[in-house]
Amino acid sequence: MAKQAKKKAKTSRLTSELLETAHDMRAIGLISKAAHEKITMRHKADIPSSVATPISAAKIKALREEANLSQAVFARLLNLTVGYVSQLERGAKRPTGATLALLNVIQRKGIETIL
Repeated sequence: MAKQAKKKAKTSRLTSELLETAHDMRAIGLISKAAHEKITMRHKADIPSSVATPISAAKIKALREEANLSQAVFARLLNLTVGYVSQLERGAKRPTGATLALLNVIQRKGIETIL
């Protein structure tokens, strides 16, 4: 199934005004460059929400097996429980957050990346 691409969030009027004010404050020296960058990065609408792509249960199991690791060793390397790794491999749960990001790194660069 093809998922619909997320629509790019439009910058609200309030955010636009905030960014303009921050720019003016930076221009006259009321705030530092670092403070200005922090404000603008936090409020820009074009920040990517995530670079991690979903990964299937079969692919998770294949990654582990390609590395010749048991579920226990794989779980320890990823700082997960054996039960959670088992659930991921059976498709009972889907990886999210840091686990998904780490699995994506392993998929792209190999298990050696985290050893």
